[in-house]
Amino acid sequence: MELEARELIKSLLAQRGKTMKQLAQELSVRLNRKYLPDSLSHKLRRGSISYNEMLIIFDILGYKLVFEDKTS
Repeated sequence: MELEARELIKSLLAQRGKTMKQLAQELSVRLNRKYLPDSLSHKLRRGSISYNEMLIIFDILGYKLVFEDKTS
């Protein structure tokens, strides 16, 4: 099953008891540019979110992104 970025982030937000609005506010502070909850949600849905933005989102939510070699 392939999970869309938006659904993954919504799930992680729920686990942390945070809202998309809180995430957008924190992302705005960290990246020094304006993020609105709706525009962030649309970016996630379209798949136009950058790798750097995703790294920061994971950090905000208390996760780290790990790449694992699937051939080992």
